[in-house]
Amino acid sequence: MNMKFVQTNKAPSAIGPYSQAVVANGMVFTSGQIALTPEGVMLESDIALQTKQVLQNLKAVLEEAGSSMGGVIKTTIFLASMDDFAAVNEIYAEAFGSHKPARSTVAVKTLPKNALVEIDAIALIK
Repeated sequence: MNMKFVQTNKAPSAIGPYSQAVVANGMVFTSGQIALTPEGVMLESDIALQTKQVLQNLKAVLEEAGSSMGGVIKTTIFLASMDDFAAVNEIYAEAFGSHKPARSTVAVKTLPKNALVEIDAIALIK
């Protein structure tokens, strides 16, 4: 089994015993991204700012793994509140453009560092 663990300084380091992503069999599986800057600073509790940072982090990890937002086949969005669904959906749609990967969105009780949103992805390698 051939596996590569992904690490980029263009996204925040893992805050636990896991990798930013793993590449296996021509696919990349990202860990969930929250609104930490690459320097490890958590953004304020603003859903728009947090969603934009999460998607920037996701893009950086995907690119380091040899993929892109256009290579994403599935995402999962975790929300601290479904009240933020519309705002997240709008920013998410901008980030992906005409590319529309499969997606699940779930509300959860809490997220790491009290984040408002977390997103992970599965993508194809170019």
